[in-house]
Order: sequence, then C-alpha cells, then structure tokens
Amino acid sequence: MLGSSGGAAGNSQNYSHTARASPATVQWLLDNYETAEGVSLPRSTLYCHYLLHCQEQKLEPVNAASFGKLIRSVFMGLRTRRLGTRGNSKYHYYGLRIKAGSSLLRLMEDQQHLAMRQQPFSQKQRLKPVHKVEGMTNGTAAAAGAGQQQGSGQVDISTQVQQYQQFLDASRALPEFPDIDLQGKSLPEGIEVEHIKSFQLLYREHCEAILDVMVNLQFTLVETLWKTFWRFSQSQAGDATLAVHDESEKRLPKSCLVLLCKYDPVLRWSRDCDNSLYQGLVEILIPDVLRPIPSALTQAIRNFAKSLESWLTNAMMNIPEEMVRIKVTSANAFAQTLRRYTSLNHLAQAARAVLQNTAQINQMLSDLNRVDFANVQEQASWVCRCEDRVVQRLEQDFKLTLQQQNSLEQWAAWLDGVVSQVLKPYQQSPAFPKAAKLFLLKWSFYSSMVIRDLTLRSAASFGSFHLIRLLYDEYMYYLIEHRVAQAKGETPIAVMGEFASLGRGLNQLDPDKGNLPSHCVSTVSQTNYSYVSSIVYYLLIYPCPSQKRKRKRRRRVMRKVRSCPSPQTGPC
Repeated sequence: MLGSSGGAAGNSQNYSHTARASPATVQWLLDNYETAEGVSLPRSTLYCHYLLHCQEQKLEPVNAASFGKLIRSVFMGLRTRRLGTRGNSKYHYYGLRIKAGSSLLRLMEDQQHLAMRQQPFSQKQRLKPVHKVEGMTNGTAAAAGAGQQQGSGQVDISTQVQQYQQFLDASRALPEFPDIDLQGKSLPEGIEVEHIKSFQLLYREHCEAILDVMVNLQFTLVETLWKTFWRFSQSQAGDATLAVHDESEKRLPKSCLVLLCKYDPVLRWSRDCDNSLYQGLVEILIPDVLRPIPSALTQAIRNFAKSLESWLTNAMMNIPEEMVRIKVTSANAFAQTLRRYTSLNHLAQAARAVLQNTAQINQMLSDLNRVDFANVQEQASWVCRCEDRVVQRLEQDFKLTLQQQNSLEQWAAWLDGVVSQVLKPYQQSPAFPKAAKLFLLKWSFYSSMVIRDLTLRSAASFGSFHLIRLLYDEYMYYLIEHRVAQAKGETPIAVMGEFASLGRGLNQLDPDKGNLPSHCVSTVSQTNYSYVSSIVYYLLIYPCPSQKRKRKRRRRVMRKVRSCPSPQTGPC
C-alpha cells in the first residue's frame, strides 16, 4: 500500500510539471525526441533547443532545473550520466535522442559544419598566409595559455561552440571598406602609393580574421591577431611567428607601417574601419538584446570586453601614439557596448518574471494609482518643462500596458513608440541628436521622481518598480543611441566613440574651479537620484531581523532622501 501510494504521488508530481508546461512545448518534445537504448544527448544541448523553441513560439522559457523536471515527466525512466574526458565532462540524458525526421537533426548538422571553422584561416582562401600560419600554429596554444592566465573566474566556451553558436548571427559579413582618401595631402617621405594599397589589403584581411575567430567564439585569439598585425615582439617569437613576420615584411615593411600610423588619412580610415568592424561584431554576438542568452556566453563576452584594452595596448607597444589612441578609443567603445548590452540582456531576463507575475502586476497597479502624479509633474516641470498632456498620455499608456500584462517584447515596442512620438518633430533636423539626449535626461529624471514618491509611500512593489525602471532606462538609452547614430549617418559604435573621447576631455576639467560645463549639472544630478534610489531599494527591501530595526532603518532612509536637494541646486 505504501509503495503504491508513493508511486502514485510520484506520478502525480510528474504530471503536475507536464500540466504547468505549455501544451505546445510538450508536443514539441514528443515531435522531436524519442527514447532509445544505448544513446545519449547533452543536457545543455537539449535546453538550448528548448530556448530556440520558446523564441520561435514567443513563449516564456523556464529555467534549466524546471525544464529538466519537464523532460523527466514527458519521457519516463530517463537517466542522467556524466560523459566525457576528465576535466571536460558534461551531463547527458542517457536513453534519449533526436528523431530522424526532426528539423533539430539538420540544425545539429549545420552546427557541426560551423564547428569545422574552429581553424577558420585554413578554410578561407581569401586570407593570406600572414594570418593563416599564425592561426593554425599558435591559435590553440594561445587560447590555452590565455585561458590559464584568466584564472578560475573566467569562462572558457571555446570547447562548446556548437552549443552557443545558435545564439549568434553568424550570417553577417564584413562590410566593404572604402579606399583611403588622401584628401590631396602629400605622402610621407619614404611612402609610396603601393604601400597605401598594401596597408589597405592587410588591414582588410586582419579584420576578416578577427570576424572569423569571433564567430567561432575564440576570443583569446583576438590578442594573437593583434600582435601578428602590429609585429609585436619579433625577437621572442617562435619559428612560425617569425615566418609570419617575414611574410608581412615582404608585403609592407614595418618601417613603412610606422610611418603610415602617423599619416592623418590612414588614421581616419582606420578609425572608420574599426567602427564598422566592431558594430558588425556587436550585431553578431548580441543580435537581439532582449533574447535570452545562456549565462556562460554572457560571462564570456563580458570577460572578453574586460580584456580588450590591455590586449590592444600590449600588442601596439612599438606603434606611434596617434594610431594607438585611435585604436583604443574604438576598442573601448566596443567593450563598453558589449558590457551595456549584456547588462541590458540580464535585466531583461530578470524583468520577464515580474511582467508575467499576475500578483506582482496587480500590486504594482495598486501602488501606482496611489502616486500623486500631479505633484510629481509640478515638481518635475521646473526642470523638464514637459507638456502636461504628453505626461498624462504617457501615464495613462503606462498603466494600460501594465494592466494588460503585456510581454517584454510588447513593452519594448511601447518604449520604441514613445521615442518615435517624442522625437518626430525633430526628424531630418540638425537638432535631432541634442533633442534625443535631452529627452533621455528628462525621462530619467521624471522616472526618478516617480520612484521617489513610491519610496516615500513605502510601496510594497517598490522592488519590482526599481527593476523595471532600471530595465526601461537602459533600453531607452539603447533606443536613443541607435536613433542618434541613424540621424548622423554613423554606427552606434562611432557615436559612443565620440562620446568616450568627450568624456575623457571632461574628466580633465576641475569642477572645484568652476570649469564643469553647465549642461553636465543635470547629468550629475541624475546620477545622484539613481544612487539614492539604489540605496533606498536595498535598505527598504533587504529583510530585517526585527520590526524595530526595520522602523529605524526606514527613518534613516527618509532622512537621507529628504536631505538630498533637487537637481537645480546641484549634486547631493
């Protein structure tokens, strides 16, 4: 009796997982997988297939643990085994395989074909031996060496390319580079037109090689390619590297390379090419900032971004400062974009759970209806000068969209519509970039005022609003960045590169001496309000062991919030 009741309980638990799952997902599992003896399927591969299915069907994916329970409830009696060599073993579902007629089988074959590009230089005839030899001889060793130097905190996904390439957009090709425009300037002494053409060809091949290793997620090889192109450390290189440098010397002597790195037309051309390359790489690595990405891939991209500047400056040790400055500026804009987009993606996945939770949405609506928007508008109008009808319409649209429990993608479409509506009067106007940035500041300030009101009212849904606010601010920044780039006819990477250069110039100013530009005051104030809201979030939401301590904490927070002056009076 006990045994039968336990079995019944187990079966009911299994069926409960199936019942909670989408019928389309259960049917997808039955259509594409089957049980069989003596076969196995990597657990991570199956979950990646599931994420793709959810994206195609516009479903909310569950986490890996919940998906594992669903698998076991659909395919009874599955076992889990850890297979592979020591140090590189992975969990597999033993007794499960993809059906012969499934489209996933063709997907696996395509991934295996892509995986053959692990040594991309030997497969592409358009690449010259200068990159082929380096990639084939030193690629694996360089990757292994860099992986050891990264330490245990780094994530190496080079051995799992097949699993993660499906999250990339590998179909993008490198755009065509224009010819170097000399603008009537005379060539430097010792430089001929043939040297200019050789530099163009070598640089194009170099960028293609970088694109190849990025598609294959061989991030550590980027440093090797940079060292190869800029002729780094010839005296300490091996025979294969010396052969590469000899080939490079035949096509473009290093003395000519150094002279070209001081030539203004070459500097401008290199900057434009880098911006095009890096923009393409961003669109390959993160084709959709809202699409779920495995955490291992996200972490690998962030680690790569963190290493970019040090790799580049190390590879260009003997290159003129003018070229180093141009290259580092573009690389920093690239790294910053990768960090921002991965952070935005992380926020998006965290916010999905909130937007799909009916109880949380109802609580947010209840708290939002208690906010005195008239008072918020009265306080914000002095700084933002927003029209009352525009603010009221945004308030009503926000509440309606929240009440409808729309998906994250629908919220993104709403935010995009807000940007289009607000910036419509400035289309085709030189004032468009300034108007777009000003709107971003106003949006940030106004949302800070709403969060402040929720804080003072001790809203129960403050944590949810704080998360949503962070996501919407980041996504609004993303939209404005792309709109400004489109208006200026440039890539977002180029726009961010200009901003980075401006930021470094402002950092040299001394605020204590009154040199801080007036338009920066509001930006500093936005930072202060965001900082205060973050403090409030942790102090109010983090659990206290007793109600007495909680009341003390709230009083302390209220004093801090009230002591922070308005933006017009300066930073806190």
